[in-house]
Amino acid sequence: MIKISPSILSADFSQLGQEARKMQQAGAPWLHIDVMDGHFVPNISFGAPVMKCIRKDFDGIFDVHLMISEPLRYAKDFAKAGADIITVHLEATEDPRAVIELIKKCGVKAGMSIKPKTPVSAIVPYLNDLDLVLIMSVEPGFGGQSFIEGSTEKVAELKREIDRCGSQAVIEIDGGITLDNAAEVYAAGCEVLVAGSTVFASPDPEATIHKLLNV
Repeated sequence: MIKISPSILSADFSQLGQEARKMQQAGAPWLHIDVMDGHFVPNISFGAPVMKCIRKDFDGIFDVHLMISEPLRYAKDFAKAGADIITVHLEATEDPRAVIELIKKCGVKAGMSIKPKTPVSAIVPYLNDLDLVLIMSVEPGFGGQSFIEGSTEKVAELKREIDRCGSQAVIEIDGGITLDNAAEVYAAGCEVLVAGSTVFASPDPEATIHKLLNV
């Protein structure tokens, strides 16, 4: 079943609780929590304490995307703060399996993301251990970027690999998702769309989410 996960990176940071409630009222089952450390990516957002504060304002899935160095060091904090899924970057860890194991030991689903220049082949060895794979269709670190050409083909390649090895991982895509390209990534095999400014900047988020689900 296709899902929309609005990216809180595009929210009004002075009203995070209210913005989270707005997404829930608009019918979003997931909320994408972008965590950036200014080291792995050239920007800073917030950490586990802030996320914990907005957990009470959203009853759905907290889809936590750690764009940080040393995810093994911090994953447990985000699990305790209310994450349902924790996604780390393959490029941010020397021992992906150790991070996956730690996340699962915390009772949280494990995801892994790859940057636009990282090939799908790099994540194939971990597919049977993952609950989610996130394809970045922009360079991670900033909202409002344009969809990178070729990202749809990358989703399709990942879908073939998942089917080949019998993995249960769902495919998520993040970056530059609009009403103009949602249909093509759905068709390629993507099940979760991360949409930031497309939803948060909409005068009618509920209608926009409905349109994304029915393109």
